[in-house]
Amino acid sequence: MRLVGIAVVIFIAAPLVIVVPMSFSDARSLQFPPPGYWLGYYQAYFTDVSWLRPTWNSIIIAAATTVLTMALVVPACFALVRHRFKGKSIADLMMLMPLAVPHIVIAVGYYSFLGDLRLVHTHLGVVLAHTCLSVPIAFLVLSANLKGFDRNLERAAQSLGASPVQTFLHVTLPILRPGLVISALFAFIQSFDETVVAIFISGRDAETLPRKMFDSIRQEADPVIAVISTLLFVAVLLAVIAPFAWRGIRSRFARTALPAPSPAGR
Repeated sequence: MRLVGIAVVIFIAAPLVIVVPMSFSDARSLQFPPPGYWLGYYQAYFTDVSWLRPTWNSIIIAAATTVLTMALVVPACFALVRHRFKGKSIADLMMLMPLAVPHIVIAVGYYSFLGDLRLVHTHLGVVLAHTCLSVPIAFLVLSANLKGFDRNLERAAQSLGASPVQTFLHVTLPILRPGLVISALFAFIQSFDETVVAIFISGRDAETLPRKMFDSIRQEADPVIAVISTLLFVAVLLAVIAPFAWRGIRSRFARTALPAPSPAGR
């Protein structure tokens, strides 16, 4: 099993071993191994508006998609998990339907529908389309978290005089916080990485980073793509390490804040 685990890690990490060195390459196109090394393509990325604009568009669209997704998913999860009503099974199926449909088919449908509303090539149109794709993933994560919730905790709080709002804020929300954070994170990643729908819906002003990368690799194989891939990998790595580093810092400060034990017998 250890050998299998090592093989899986190597298989996953192999593309990074290629992409990261290519981001420092001085070749005119994607080439491995690099003939030489420099930081010119990093400078090109951070000074080129044609790359920075799609990056900010992706961040803004992904953030808006996350907010809208959570605003829809949270009440839907509580309704579908905790209540029984006519048509509940159909509602469950409709929430998960986008996972079963190819993105190219969804993109064509959204292009026609949003075109009638004059939302094609707009930020709002991309946000609405990405929200439809993010809702099923966030719903699966949060509903699984909510199904394992012990409702006796809420009943105990209400029996002690807490109002429904106080119960939700002080009992339900803290317990569900990890599920909410993970759901929001998946919604953000789904929107930030989505390409197919963005190609159909986003225009020049609402161009996303994945669409820009797709157009670049199709036309000229710009090595700036390797720079973006490296930066995204570093961002994910820092996001994974940050909680552990924060816990270590907190525990260290907690140990230093403790008073020194007094000698025995005094």
